[in-house]
Amino acid sequence: MYHALVAEDEVLIREILCDELTDAGLEVQAFASAEEALALIESGAPIDLLFTDINLSGAMTGWDLGLKAIAIHPGLRVIYATGGSEPPRALSPLERRIMKPFRFTAIVEMLQDLGLAAA
Repeated sequence: MYHALVAEDEVLIREILCDELTDAGLEVQAFASAEEALALIESGAPIDLLFTDINLSGAMTGWDLGLKAIAIHPGLRVIYATGGSEPPRALSPLERRIMKPFRFTAIVEMLQDLGLAAA
């Protein structure tokens, strides 16, 4: 079973995303801030996927969280979600970016592309 970590400060989006990722067969833990999510990442907990909003409330952005998470867990897959218009940055082959609002079918396709779900 794959383990997903969700960092999303909007409660409704976080709850729906967790339900959908669980339905897709992932074990999910979720936090409202990058700082809380980073504490779990630093604990050495198994994580295969980080799904993070780019514009999280708090001092750390989703971009920052993703880069720190990848430095701690090389090979980690990351999906960045945003409803904003911040400039994109270059992504590694294990990173994806999706615009809000998104359909969960698009997330499932990304999971398949990243090797985390059956095709």
